[in-house]
Amino acid sequence: MIKTLYQMVQRNISAACKNSGRSTEDVTLIAVSKTKPIPKLEEAYQLGIRDFGENKVQELVEKYEALPKDIRWHMIGHLQRNKVKYIIDKVSLIHSVDSIKLAREIEKEGKKHNLRMPVLIEVNVAREESKFGLYPEELDDFFDEVRQFQHIEIKGLMTIAPYVHNPEENRGVFQELRKISVDISMKNLDNTDMSILSMGMTGDYMVAIEEGASMVRVGTGLFGEREYTLHEEIEE
Repeated sequence: MIKTLYQMVQRNISAACKNSGRSTEDVTLIAVSKTKPIPKLEEAYQLGIRDFGENKVQELVEKYEALPKDIRWHMIGHLQRNKVKYIIDKVSLIHSVDSIKLAREIEKEGKKHNLRMPVLIEVNVAREESKFGLYPEELDDFFDEVRQFQHIEIKGLMTIAPYVHNPEENRGVFQELRKISVDISMKNLDNTDMSILSMGMTGDYMVAIEEGASMVRVGTGLFGEREYTLHEEIEE
């Protein structure tokens, strides 16, 4: 089943890129594997998928230890400061830096491990109280401090758009994140690269790609219906 769904997602990505005059090489598919058992990830791996997204630290660490080491792990969920130390040397990219306190902790752990951690800044474009992320007007103060860090590499922005039935309803959210990234790029800040826009999930990733997404996070669209856990909070 994963093979069929993967082929469908690939076709959709190609169609969205064609609609917007982009190359499929400019879009990275993140397979959102949270709650999925290891055999399903192994099946996806055999199809050539190498980028997997998790939102729970313990689950990410367990899968990291069990699966091939050429997988690029993405931390896409809210990250508690006291758990940064468990993943700092395991993930390729942290998508969800949503506070200066978290950024400071990543900087501290990066120094301990002598590495520069690539991160995305999570922006709560839609201003949903149930979602994490900085509001757009908080970004200037955030960047003033974080751009001076030596063990963080700011690679772009991420947002989690509202859950909607019609993906067109989120087009404005994606347009706004793109605009924010362009505005930041024009400031030529130290240690700040806006090459990545992580936006769009199973229900709206085609619209996100049309509006400039360079990473899309697809879970249900690849693995089928969610295997829900108690108190699950973040959509795919």
